[in-house]
Amino acid sequence: MRRDIFQAIADPTRRAIIALIAMQAMTPNAIAEHFDSTRQAISKHLRILNECELVKQEQQGREIYYSLEINKMKEIEKWLEQFKKIWENKFDELDQILKTLKNK
Repeated sequence: MRRDIFQAIADPTRRAIIALIAMQAMTPNAIAEHFDSTRQAISKHLRILNECELVKQEQQGREIYYSLEINKMKEIEKWLEQFKKIWENKFDELDQILKTLKNK
């Protein structure tokens, strides 16, 4: 089942996992050490992130390491960019109003 990436990042635990593995690849056990959850719960979160292609798996010996899939994160960034432009325009308008009021 292919999941929506926005559904995946809606969960705070999955966002925390993304933040953890953004810097370095980690095993599920290493990830689980950072949470008050079971290893099975973390595995479920990793499965969802993997189904959304937000993480990638790499087998190293007997261990599986999870790392962040940067290209998929760019898809989220692209979606957010449209809102960033709206916010920036609104802040620019506010700056102009404040400058006008200050000069009066």
